[in-house]
Amino acid sequence: MADAKVIPFGEDPRTRRKGQRAVRTQRAQAPLQPVPPQRDEEQPVAEPPVVEAAGDEPTAGAVGWEQRLAGGLDFLRRRITGDYEVDDFGFDEELTDQVLMSLLRPMYEKYFRVEVRGMENIPRTGGALIVANHSGTVPLDGLMLQVAVHDHHPANRHLRLLAADLVFMLPVISELARKAGHTLACAEDAQRLLERGEVVGVMPEGFKGIGKPFSERYKLQRFGRGGFVSTALRARAPIVPCSIVGAEETYPMVGNSKTLARLLGFPYFPITPTFPLLGPLGAVPLPTKWTIQFGEPIPTDVYPPEAADDPMLMFNLTDQVRETIQHTLYKLLVRRRSVFF
Repeated sequence: MADAKVIPFGEDPRTRRKGQRAVRTQRAQAPLQPVPPQRDEEQPVAEPPVVEAAGDEPTAGAVGWEQRLAGGLDFLRRRITGDYEVDDFGFDEELTDQVLMSLLRPMYEKYFRVEVRGMENIPRTGGALIVANHSGTVPLDGLMLQVAVHDHHPANRHLRLLAADLVFMLPVISELARKAGHTLACAEDAQRLLERGEVVGVMPEGFKGIGKPFSERYKLQRFGRGGFVSTALRARAPIVPCSIVGAEETYPMVGNSKTLARLLGFPYFPITPTFPLLGPLGAVPLPTKWTIQFGEPIPTDVYPPEAADDPMLMFNLTDQVRETIQHTLYKLLVRRRSVFF
């Protein structure tokens, strides 16, 4: 039997049912009110994210591009107005850093993939004479040596190369050589640069080195009468031997047309497997792998000033530098895996 509902004493059931119907009618006629969501009072209310407008802050790439553009325009302005400096040898440091090095660097890094060793042997300050072997039919080794010293030395020093007379007789080439810091290969200019604290480069083999046949590659030619040793002794600058491997194979010289050389006024006219057979295309150097190694410096300040006039001392030091370079060349060739890799 189901449980009966308990009605409070004294309450009429009919009256109670009427009251319940009235309450339900009022609720149905009342408008609906939105019910606020319930949330935990202890949890903080999340703040809406702040969205920054696009373009408020320039990106790093845009800043870098704007700075390069501004620097380039400022460089052109100084070039046009003449607001730049050159030394008494014609060296334009800004042009060399901004333009010439930028043009040579891809060939140095990507084409010849030059590896440098012994850079710590070049002093951070003061004069020094770098003596290197010379080869390759076209004197690209001097330019690559200049990039190596500038880019890999901790002080980013500039190499002032001593060039032959022919370089300063050629149009355009002579002007660019002066702007890059090259000067005539004479003892007076070399001594002045060394006494100023510059790094000077010399290749004593000269045309005998770059114009030798491919069959004599990596065999050093005569170093002249040792004039570079006398210059270093007078300036009391250290001599740094330098060995370059890889330049010999860029233009394998298999012949020399002496008749054309005399007509053109050149010391030699090279004949290679690709030149002049392929015309201008044959003038493109082969992409050989290069190594440049700087040896330990040979001090000259340990000798008295009058030692620069001692022919026997000059002969001994010249022979020491030459033997050091030749011995290092042989060691690098033994370690080399391939001409191109």
